[in-house]
Amino acid sequence: MSQLAQLSEAELEERFHITGRRAIALTLEGLARAGERFTVHFGQELMLTTLLAANAERGELVFDRGGSEILNRHLLDWGQCTFVARPEGVLVQFAVEEVRPVSYAGRLALVAQLPPFILRLQRRESFRILTPRSRPLDFQARVGAAEEAITLPVHDISVEGIGLTVARRIPGLERGALLHDCSFQLAEGTVPIACTGEVRHVTEVEGRNGVKSWRVGVSFLDLPPGAAHDIQRYIIRVERERSDLL
Repeated sequence: MSQLAQLSEAELEERFHITGRRAIALTLEGLARAGERFTVHFGQELMLTTLLAANAERGELVFDRGGSEILNRHLLDWGQCTFVARPEGVLVQFAVEEVRPVSYAGRLALVAQLPPFILRLQRRESFRILTPRSRPLDFQARVGAAEEAITLPVHDISVEGIGLTVARRIPGLERGALLHDCSFQLAEGTVPIACTGEVRHVTEVEGRNGVKSWRVGVSFLDLPPGAAHDIQRYIIRVERERSDLL
């Protein structure tokens, strides 16, 4: 049994989640002092920002406005958003529910309530597993300007992204492309996870029979709150089931 599969739910949260208002504020304040750049994902849009201050007493996070006033207005209208950064290769992700305008240090900024937790995951802890053939996963996404989403089989998955198998080259499915209206369901009867994806690589694979296919690696850009934890639990469940068969 892998080390990951042996972790309980409580151990997972202890290992990967930063919780508690003061600990969260101190973590975000440190990232603010370091000038770490965050990507803010909301709806189908994203913008870059830096954190300005985190206050445990008021339970608030202040961050810089984006360079586009149109995006700033869209963010204020949308409210819910996800912050993602990778300082020194460590994934830091958290979500807030509502964003408001504020004046900070004599300039316009944005403010939200502190998140309930911060997901902090080192690259070596970003476990990736092959999805079970007995319960295959499907990934729906809209490629380029297409009006309808296509469905592709999932080869592997981690909390940072998903690997797809494609039997033919699909126009627009190339490195750097954004995939919109993405959706996948970890188990029957569960709520599908919706997000935006970015194609990181497209690799040609030739099988033993000479038939070619392509592996497409997709990074998650804006997982909803709690989705990363759901994926981690799915990975653990599959690992435990495989270990039981050995």
